[in-house]
Amino acid sequence: MAGGIGQYLKDTRAELRHVAWPTRTQTIVYTVFVALISIGIALYLGFFDFVFTTALSRTVALLPASSAVTITQQPAVQSTPITVTPATTPAPAANFGIPTTQTQQQ
Repeated sequence: MAGGIGQYLKDTRAELRHVAWPTRTQTIVYTVFVALISIGIALYLGFFDFVFTTALSRTVALLPASSAVTITQQPAVQSTPITVTPATTPAPAANFGIPTTQTQQQ
């Protein structure tokens, strides 16, 4: 087993030598590019969120007050506790159609 893990690590190191790693400049450019795209998408979604939220709040404000939904609190239900007593005889065991003591007749 130890030989298997050792061989795996050697193969992994050999494969990593074949990887074309980006230069420092490429890494910085790609990182800045991803950050700018992320900020742009956040601004885009934030703008539409603001527009739709404002439109919805103004629409709700234009509705007449009589159509507003009134929520009332329901009174608490008075209930009596339920007493559970254990059964005096055990429930029969389930057979599920499997013969236990009977022999099959041919």
